[in-house]
Amino acid sequence: MKSGAFHGRTGGFIRDRRFMTDEVTSSSQHPEPREQARSLPTGPGVYLMKDQLGRVIYIGKAVNLRSRVGSYFSQAAAVERRTADLVPEIHSIDYIEADSEVDALLLEARLIKDTQPRFNQELKDDKTFPYLEITTHEDFPRVEFTRTPRARGSKLYGPFTSARKLRGTIAILQKIFRFRTCSLDITEDDERWRWFRPCLLASISQCTAPCNLRISKEEYRRDIQRLKLLLDGNKKRLLKDLSREMEAAATERKYERAARLRDQIRAIQELNLRGDLEEHAQPEVFYTDPKKGLAGLKKVFGLKELPRRIEGVDIAHLQGGETVASLVQFIDGLPFRHGYRRFRIRTVDGVDDYGSIREVVSRRFRKLSQEGETFPDLLLIDGGRGQLNAAMAAMEAVGVDPPFTISLAKQQEEVYVPGEPEPRRLSRHSYGLRLLQYVRDESHRFAQHYHHLLRRKSTLGE
Repeated sequence: MKSGAFHGRTGGFIRDRRFMTDEVTSSSQHPEPREQARSLPTGPGVYLMKDQLGRVIYIGKAVNLRSRVGSYFSQAAAVERRTADLVPEIHSIDYIEADSEVDALLLEARLIKDTQPRFNQELKDDKTFPYLEITTHEDFPRVEFTRTPRARGSKLYGPFTSARKLRGTIAILQKIFRFRTCSLDITEDDERWRWFRPCLLASISQCTAPCNLRISKEEYRRDIQRLKLLLDGNKKRLLKDLSREMEAAATERKYERAARLRDQIRAIQELNLRGDLEEHAQPEVFYTDPKKGLAGLKKVFGLKELPRRIEGVDIAHLQGGETVASLVQFIDGLPFRHGYRRFRIRTVDGVDDYGSIREVVSRRFRKLSQEGETFPDLLLIDGGRGQLNAAMAAMEAVGVDPPFTISLAKQQEEVYVPGEPEPRRLSRHSYGLRLLQYVRDESHRFAQHYHHLLRRKSTLGE
């Protein structure tokens, strides 16, 4: 990538040590900016507009430099609110070619930060520019899009001029470096994370799932350092380092590691084949933040304390015949596998979810009561009002004071609460609802797993 660094306040540009390998091309030999625009290349890059004193007054990026810069000298741009004041002050144009739109976006952000051109500040669409932020004081640093950077504890890249293109860039870079973008507080020495179910990004190989401790702290941080090299404009050095590591891994017969490094090299080299960045912008994955989920449940249901221990119950049927049930346990919003239980339904014939729930809940709370064990802070039943009433009746039958108990219906994601005539519909983006869905889905998965084990034994005669 060709680039340079500019200093808009001194009336010219200077070469910065961080960009010593880059090259700035000036079109100032042309008398008119309109003519200069026609001579620009048609590839991606960054353009720098200067005033009559040679000061950089605006920096922008483009997929096609000639087309983008030429658009400033159209009739529409002359009267458009965002460009009407800029265009009359343009006296000359410099440009820097880039390998890809991603490279151009990152270079634009570095130059704007160094130069702080007047019109970049005046033409911003929102209250603040977006930034890419990497946390620094975590075992597994996160990469985030933000408009409100932290005061400390992070490394900041930006500002960027396009929120959607920054989101698209983060999505592309995540496919290469597989960093996390969630807000989970993950520590390597907390074994509970080994039971956490990663979000969709891990399933599509876009995250190394540190939330499940699938990657060591050291290896994850190496990926973050590689990401920083690219963000700092050191792509050539990064590719050289990766090639050296790949060759070393192959020599040591660590073929899986060598293959992953090879794929990273190819992905970085093919950044220019990614297409329009805005096409890659994606909504946040619906991961579950344990702390926010617990706080959300406490607030929504008016609980006196955080529901630190949650248990979930689900029913599964073996081909309409034998019925099984699962009970999963979450502590502080995370799965606690040692607390999982399986049940074979003994007292119910055929398909009877209500009867099955009554049996499971009765057996569970009778045992807890007899052994003097504490009850969960929240009991979640998979189903609607009928399933909830069955659970409440079961606890009444065994003479226990029930914990806070609710049910979650699948189709509309409605929450049924004892004593309330109508179900509650929590916001789809509610952290509390996400945590309930996580518990419900995990109990369903565990029940189905038991179901499959029994079916396999039945089929194979085990």
